[in-house]
Amino acid sequence: MTADHAVDSQGPLTEALGTDFFSVRRRFTEAQWDTFMSVRRYVDRVVSPAAPAAWDAAEMPWEVIKGLPDLGIVGDDIAGYGCPGFDPLTCGLVAMELARGDGSLATFHAVQSGLAMKSIAMLGSEEQKQEFLPAMARLELVGAFGLTEPEHGSDSVALETTARRDGDDWVIDGRKRWIGNGSIAGRTVVWARDVETRAVLGFLVDTTSPGYEGSVIPRKGSMRSVWQADIRLDGVRVPERDRLPGAESFKDTGRVLATTRGTCAWMALGHATAGYDAALRYALERQQFGKPLAGMQIVQERLVQMLAELTGMQLYCMQIAKLAEDDDLAPTIAGLAKMNNTRKARWVLAHARDLLGGNGILLDNHVMRHMADIESIHTFEGTETIQTLIVGREITGHSAFT
Repeated sequence: MTADHAVDSQGPLTEALGTDFFSVRRRFTEAQWDTFMSVRRYVDRVVSPAAPAAWDAAEMPWEVIKGLPDLGIVGDDIAGYGCPGFDPLTCGLVAMELARGDGSLATFHAVQSGLAMKSIAMLGSEEQKQEFLPAMARLELVGAFGLTEPEHGSDSVALETTARRDGDDWVIDGRKRWIGNGSIAGRTVVWARDVETRAVLGFLVDTTSPGYEGSVIPRKGSMRSVWQADIRLDGVRVPERDRLPGAESFKDTGRVLATTRGTCAWMALGHATAGYDAALRYALERQQFGKPLAGMQIVQERLVQMLAELTGMQLYCMQIAKLAEDDDLAPTIAGLAKMNNTRKARWVLAHARDLLGGNGILLDNHVMRHMADIESIHTFEGTETIQTLIVGREITGHSAFT
């Protein structure tokens, strides 16, 4: 998807080239275009230049993160409470652009806006929405989403974290793993099983509560500048007022997850776009055998194949945005889009890394970082295997898992 200004071949590697080969931009409204361009400028000028050092150091780029509220994008499609109330296409464009600059930043935003805030918006009381959402939209309060456990990832429905009622409080015990923002959040949405009814409930846990401990998972080779945490909950007391009243079963957990699966398809598109941009830029500038790499037939063939996959990913994303706007985006469709786009993004990025030769492994050339980061999206919000089995069940009527 192209910017409205041309970028000559001497521009910085981080600045986006045109990739809108099928002219999907024509379907944008002016408001969508303005938001898209606002985020694109921020990514080109601020996010991408800062990303390699933050990734290398495994440090969260706080100065970059603090700029998100000024863009008016935190809260995605939530209406009111200081949130932008975006339509599905605008939400997707924002996710794509953030991922094009830095997958870690896009993941931070997805956890804040798409998991933590969405849980409150969809399942919380009016009092909870008034108390938490405005502060979260301003990033005065960071949120996290605590579902995955050390022994339960794809089968998260089997979660073992427990909640028992004790007077006006609930007492929560258990472990969570791979919880984005879990070590820095002020509130973590914790999913736990009621020991009496066995129903899965949601709680807005104050992370300063005794018994809550979040520790950063070290030595990651992907999404290094966003922190995922191991969480211990040892007798954490949560008042009844901090239970999400709309969360009465795991189906309600699934409703939140279903809204974010399409976001993964858009994020994968952003990573692939970054890889294609870098490969094309490099091919135009790099001289070998007395001419630019871009003048060689085999390089042109590979760039065209990359563009073909990228264009297909765009069309997937545009269609799921249209279906979401019509309130007709089934979880299986979002899952198929996520599966397809993460798979294609991995392919595009592998070719981009190869086209850059030895320079492809340098963080300053961006491709290696995106190549590593796409591995996280390939896994979270449902692995390719699980998405395949969900769609397979839909088209055959037979379930290959329970």
